Amino acid sequence: MRFARRALIGAALALPARAQTVFPSRAVRLVVGYPAGGSTDVVARLTAERLSRRWGQPVIVENRPGAAGTLGADAVAKAPSDGYTLLIGASGEMAVARAGMKAIPYAPQDFAAIALLTEQPLLFLLNPSVPAATLADFIALAKAEPGRFNYASFGNATANHLLMELFRAEAGIALTHVPYRGAAPAITDLLAGQVQLTMDTIPTALPHLEAGRLRALALTRASRSAAAPKVPTMAECGFPKVVGGTWASLVAPARTPPEVLATIGAAVQVIWREGLGEAVRERGLEPMGYDAPAAAAFIAAEQAKWLAIAAAAGVQPE
Repeated sequence: MRFARRALIGAALALPARAQTVFPSRAVRLVVGYPAGGSTDVVARLTAERLSRRWGQPVIVENRPGAAGTLGADAVAKAPSDGYTLLIGASGEMAVARAGMKAIPYAPQDFAAIALLTEQPLLFLLNPSVPAATLADFIALAKAEPGRFNYASFGNATANHLLMELFRAEAGIALTHVPYRGAAPAITDLLAGQVQLTMDTIPTALPHLEAGRLRALALTRASRSAAAPKVPTMAECGFPKVVGGTWASLVAPARTPPEVLATIGAAVQVIWREGLGEAVRERGLEPMGYDAPAAAAFIAAEQAKWLAIAAAAGVQPE
């Protein structure tokens, strides 16, 4: 009888501890290394909204812009490995930055991949004040007046910085780089005419294209996009090497328990099937929906690819 009583007491004491292991039992932070309004932020908010509904817990998007997305990534790499701090890891901080930055305070192995959500090619965008209807027209103008045109990037060592430098080298033209702290402020100054061109994602650019506030000359993708079917690819314009863009993955600190990673990954796959994939497509993004193993393989391949692009563009780590 005494043994049975002790067993019952032990079981009762274990119940609260077991209940506390249910994930998530409180709010989850979803960090974005860029300002609000860009395509990575769009993906984060769509994902957070659906995860919050599924879990019955708040999923809070936290924008921590700066240093080509690496500030936000570093914060997540050093966060507690409990699943309550996650990163919408974009190509910038997960792959591109290593090609252009010497001092990055984290390593690829500091993260555990959960899912690959979207892939986003870039549009070559002009302020309409520039009298160029095609990429060939623009190249002719740039050659006639070397150094006249300034281009905006998301920041040093970001995808549109490296791709624009690769394009500049391939086209044999001189352009001045003006780095910003993310896509939103870069587009703001492009619309105002403070800079004349940039590369940015389709969802960011589309409202401005439809309103005639910007002009798209080319797309950094192997094939045309259904979201912008009239825009030719860089390959069609004579620049087959200028291919790439941004993407959005979901990652956690590397030491996060496997069962927590599995719980998050399973939830992502459910919300993907229940409408997240279609929601990102409606916003001009290319839905991917990869699970953890496929996402990890994709990210590793991208890290090697961007090192090669930086070398071809002549961009040295700073």
